[in-house]
Amino acid sequence: MNSKVIDFSMKVLVVDDFATMRKIIRNVLKQIGFENIAEAEDGAAALQILKTEQVGLVVTDWNMPNMSGLDLLRNIRANSQFAEVPVLMVTAEGLKENVLEAVKAGVSNYVVKPFTAEVLQEKIETIFKKLASSG
Repeated sequence: MNSKVIDFSMKVLVVDDFATMRKIIRNVLKQIGFENIAEAEDGAAALQILKTEQVGLVVTDWNMPNMSGLDLLRNIRANSQFAEVPVLMVTAEGLKENVLEAVKAGVSNYVVKPFTAEVLQEKIETIFKKLASSG
């Protein structure tokens, strides 16, 4: 695997209303090699972090109170300040129409729960390989 594709020093923002799920994702990200990990419990809180900090990747849940992952994604894509930030959607929604909606909204990739560390790593690598080749 070519790890040069991924800058592991970038900040990764994990957005999920369940602290346990954030912890699981954080642990997987650390296993992969990321060290700089921020957390938000919903899309609204995530947007505040995006506005004030340099984030290189957003890993967000779909179903959350206040602002869903899909609304967060739409907000990210609509804001020129961070429109280019890759977004990985983690969802229990394996429904085709939901996935299509996320793709239309500009999601970079998505993972369906439950997932393994390998799958999460693969999805993240795919995102950055695509970015590297389009850059």
